[in-house]
Amino acid sequence: MKKLMSTLFVIAAAANMAVAGDKPDFSGNWKMDADKSVFGPMPPPTSMTCKITHKDPDLSIEQQQSGAQGDQTMMFKYSTDGKETTNSLMGNDVKSKAAWDGKVLVVKSSLDAGGTEVKLTSKYSLSDDGKTLTQALSISAPQGDFDMTYVLVKQ
Repeated sequence: MKKLMSTLFVIAAAANMAVAGDKPDFSGNWKMDADKSVFGPMPPPTSMTCKITHKDPDLSIEQQQSGAQGDQTMMFKYSTDGKETTNSLMGNDVKSKAAWDGKVLVVKSSLDAGGTEVKLTSKYSLSDDGKTLTQALSISAPQGDFDMTYVLVKQ
């Protein structure tokens, strides 16, 4: 019985290590491919770059974009183990929880924008060759729901 338990423990530990090794590393400098991205009803940015530092469970994203609303630099920090984090977006606190769903990182966020609750769900996925990062973003607000997709190419 002891030998069986030891064997099961080794198999379980190996399986956990294999799963951890399957999680992608999003680190790098990324540039938006506007032709492959979908912006829904929002005006598209003219340019967007992201510098991502990812050492699981810590993930930080420095995003710079230019567009109709001018130039913006935004910083986001997440913990991929499901711990809640708080970031600031245009003066509003955004509370987020990030967790892995297989190879996809799902970030669920909510914010109070002047008395209006907005919910965001981002799903980050990396192509098999590691050169394309896709962020599928769903936004739910009292004005309606819509989806956007940012396709970013590694620089």
